Amino acid sequence: MDLSFSPEDLAFQQEVRDWIASAYDDDLRRQMARSKNGYLDKAGQVRWQKKLAERGWAAPDWPVEWGGANFTASQRYIYNMELSLAGAPTPSPMGLKMCAPVILAFGTEEQKRQHLPPILTSDIWWCQGYSEPGSGSDLASLQMKAERDGDDYVLNGSKIWTTHAQWAEWMFCLVRTSSAGKPQEGISFLLLRMDTPGIQIKPLPTLDGPPDGEQEINQVFFDNVRVPVANRIGEENKGWTYAKYLLEFERGNAYAPGLMNMLKKVKRIAALELADDGGRLIDDAAFREKITNLEIQVAALNATELRIFSGRGAGKAIGPASSMLKCVGSEHQQAITELTLEAVGTYAAPFVQDPWSNSNDHSAGPDYAAPAAPAYFSYRKASIYAGSNEIQRNIMAKMVLGL
Repeated sequence: MDLSFSPEDLAFQQEVRDWIASAYDDDLRRQMARSKNGYLDKAGQVRWQKKLAERGWAAPDWPVEWGGANFTASQRYIYNMELSLAGAPTPSPMGLKMCAPVILAFGTEEQKRQHLPPILTSDIWWCQGYSEPGSGSDLASLQMKAERDGDDYVLNGSKIWTTHAQWAEWMFCLVRTSSAGKPQEGISFLLLRMDTPGIQIKPLPTLDGPPDGEQEINQVFFDNVRVPVANRIGEENKGWTYAKYLLEFERGNAYAPGLMNMLKKVKRIAALELADDGGRLIDDAAFREKITNLEIQVAALNATELRIFSGRGAGKAIGPASSMLKCVGSEHQQAITELTLEAVGTYAAPFVQDPWSNSNDHSAGPDYAAPAAPAYFSYRKASIYAGSNEIQRNIMAKMVLGL
């Protein structure tokens, strides 16, 4: 295994940097400076993803025939690394990185033709219908019924923690089509339109952003919602297989480049803020020790990710390593946002309701202070979504250690 980049890789790295410098304009940078989690509002995300699509880089993991970039494993890593290090916006993963791989692997040709082109260009937005009240990390216990009625399924129940359901035109959804056998054996994977009669969306306010600001999650209710059987992915009652496949993509991401960018921001803030002795916070021994410890851990994670993704280039699946990346990456995200909050201090207290507002009102402190508290609260959920870290450790214990 060779973790060094070739001359061709380095040339590609410069190509990516040059493109980002041109495409990542001042308006997007201004909005991202106030983002709590690396995402923009829908208009901003669509604008950025369309730029990526025009360059041919929106879906580096897709096959070329469907608009993929045909990157090598090292190019894919460099591309994601440079975007993260530049602090560029993160396109919504729901369609590009979660639903699309399932459609590519298990969907019909008709489903691919219908859904993949608008996902690529961000003309259609998706949300994820997995968790339910009482069925989160124990996802196999989900109860939302889908009963067959001719050429349709009739859905009744609800989904919860549904990110950006208020913006989505489509949902990929797990439903219960059978109660026989093990819980995993009676689940099916459906694609459904969010404007279907009987669907109701209700916002769930969170500490990091009220409904009139950066609303993120919702509960979605289904009352006799009819979904064509033709919208099912793969076989009936085999949805658990497709769901696990999707979760490898949701969990198995490269965290280290984004963490490096987060650490860079903390160091920049600490160079401007004062310590208790009146000197710069970045020169305070205790604070520097915290920064250094995190830098060492992120460097170790980066080496691990390079090793894992090098294996992907040789055709190896991520498998249970995705659980490890998810645990370590999310916990480092939480640690860095906590350190940012410490660096900003009392300037984090005033709460900015809408970080993307065009208001000319000045915040109480420096511009970098506004997203500090929302980011801290937002990343509290990072160790819960995509399967809680406790569940990920159980997966590693079983699949890696054989316990």
